[in-house]
Amino acid sequence: MNYSLLQKLCSIHAPSGNESAMTHFLLEYIEANKSSWKVNPKILHGDNFQDCIVLVFGKPRTAVYAHIDSIGFTARYQNQLVKIGGPKTASGYQLKGADAEGIIHCQLDHDEENNQLKAIFPRIIGPGTDLTFVSDFREDESFVQSCYLDNRLGVFAALQLAETLENGAIVFLCWEEHGGGTAGYLAGYLYTNFMVKQALISDITWITEEVVHGKGAVVSLRDSGIPRRSYVNRIRGILDEAKIKYQIEVESSGGSDGNDIQKSPFPIDWCFIGAAEDFVHSPDEKVHKDDIRSMIEIYRILMNRL
Repeated sequence: MNYSLLQKLCSIHAPSGNESAMTHFLLEYIEANKSSWKVNPKILHGDNFQDCIVLVFGKPRTAVYAHIDSIGFTARYQNQLVKIGGPKTASGYQLKGADAEGIIHCQLDHDEENNQLKAIFPRIIGPGTDLTFVSDFREDESFVQSCYLDNRLGVFAALQLAETLENGAIVFLCWEEHGGGTAGYLAGYLYTNFMVKQALISDITWITEEVVHGKGAVVSLRDSGIPRRSYVNRIRGILDEAKIKYQIEVESSGGSDGNDIQKSPFPIDWCFIGAAEDFVHSPDEKVHKDDIRSMIEIYRILMNRL
């Protein structure tokens, strides 16, 4: 599998609240590649969708949700930094961004004694400027490693799915890392206009004591949200029948766009399915290639059979 598209996705500056660069990239990519896909989708975007994109293929029954934003930092005053979402904050991390005076490439300083974050840069960064990790994409025989595999890998899997999808929807959405919210109104749109009652969350989870590298993508039974068990059981039954390797996850914390869908006023089932990574929310997120392949295969099978 060629990971050059994933490498490009990981390098795009798109923290929560400022996803427009990723939106523009995806729209250009979709326009350039849709003619080679099995079905040419209806493309929905614009003011009524904020920076989100919805692709509708054929007669959809199920929608795949992949958030396009990342964690990061906002410059405050005198180069103080405020977190966007929950990034790791080790001193020495390289950050990038731009303000009215130009390009910024700076270093993170974490004063742990006073719990203060600061950007080391030779001038004052404009207050409100957002900063993200500098991408150092690494690939070997077994692993890919970079900042923002969460969730550029979820986006990558959705784009691989788009090549063969006949009936379904793919939703690229925003703000997941810092409060979410867009999944709720987009799920409502798909329910109201297309009666889509099923959702799959294409996102990245954690390596834990029972979730390990190379054993397949993860089907989550619960995190801070609890999906309807009958729906999850249907998914597992389809994967078991197809003899697809996967892992299961049970967590008490964490969450995804599935939580927003569950809290929406629409009867929509959801399930989180994604590869697991080490070094979460750092510049060094690491995922096994077998789990990436498993994730893509799972989505192709489920979108055909659910």
